Amino acid sequence: MKFYCAIAALAMMVAGTAQAADSVKVTDVAGREVTVELPVERVILGEGRLIYGLATLDSEDPFARVVGWKDDLKKADPQTYDIYAAKYPRIDDIPTFGGMKDGTFDVEQAIALKPDVVIMNLEAKGATEDGGYDDKLAAVGIPLVYIDFREAPMKNTETSMKILGQLTGKEDRAAEFIKFRADHIQNVLDRIAKANPEKPQVFIERAAGYSEECCMSFGNENFGTMVEMAGGVNIAAAIIPGTFGTINPEQVVASNPDQFVGTGASWEAYSPGGAWVGLGPDADMVEARRKLVGLMERPAFTGIKAVENGQIHAVWHQFYNSPYQFVVIEKMAKWFHPDLFADLDAEATFKELHDRFLPLDYQPGYFISVTDSATN
Repeated sequence: MKFYCAIAALAMMVAGTAQAADSVKVTDVAGREVTVELPVERVILGEGRLIYGLATLDSEDPFARVVGWKDDLKKADPQTYDIYAAKYPRIDDIPTFGGMKDGTFDVEQAIALKPDVVIMNLEAKGATEDGGYDDKLAAVGIPLVYIDFREAPMKNTETSMKILGQLTGKEDRAAEFIKFRADHIQNVLDRIAKANPEKPQVFIERAAGYSEECCMSFGNENFGTMVEMAGGVNIAAAIIPGTFGTINPEQVVASNPDQFVGTGASWEAYSPGGAWVGLGPDADMVEARRKLVGLMERPAFTGIKAVENGQIHAVWHQFYNSPYQFVVIEKMAKWFHPDLFADLDAEATFKELHDRFLPLDYQPGYFISVTDSATN
């Protein structure tokens, strides 16, 4: 009772400061119809990495609307955080929240920030409902909208970008980004369909080296689907029923993949001194290559065809949770079919994305192969 009295008081404060706007029904990726006053000016991001999508629209200042966010960007992608902080130092002062999944999200804190909307990643929906956070926010008139770049990104990225465009009043900008992404994906798909090349068996390891556990991977979504779109066969697709899962080392050995692709990022905050490959903007590529080579010394990988043929690669992990994932489809397509995609340059694509849609200059560091030169 005490909690709901406090909520009611805060709700009156929110109502008293509301500005005139158009009340519009927005359908989120969960199929929920949510009434939102548009365009939104005050946003809480339920996950900090949702800034990847928002930044393509609010490219002059991605944080202009953000009044609160979860603190995961600083921990999961410290290079990007630091680059943004150097240009927009006030991001260090944006209030941070706990997560819905671990029950540490503070509803009263959120209400006090007077948000026009709370934007959540779809993967948090179950925990949000189980914790009653959706009901508590609805009770004080704060809309909650789900988007998705993680659970089913190849299905939901376009819809999620349209939703962000609708919320921010940047529909034309969102449409421009969606077309840019779709054109690059379609180019890869069309070439593969026309040439019908022999497809390599690919093992993609999620967060390779993050822990001693082997081997986290992807089923029929996210990077698993990206492998297929790039002209490979995802060996874990028949083993993992959902988006994420684990296969055992013996299954890797038995599959004897032609190509290995690991995902990596700088995870010192989560796994200090770990064997993970620290990719990201301006990464130390000498160190990244050293770690990638070291990962192949694990029992699951010694002697597989990918190692024997030098087809060992790693990509920035955060492609799995951002609308930029089409860039890695291009990169993998060239790894899998170098002759068919000899003219394809994923680095140039990512640089063009930065030049056209982001407020940051492109800095390489997102891809590494053991055959790359051992210099930065």
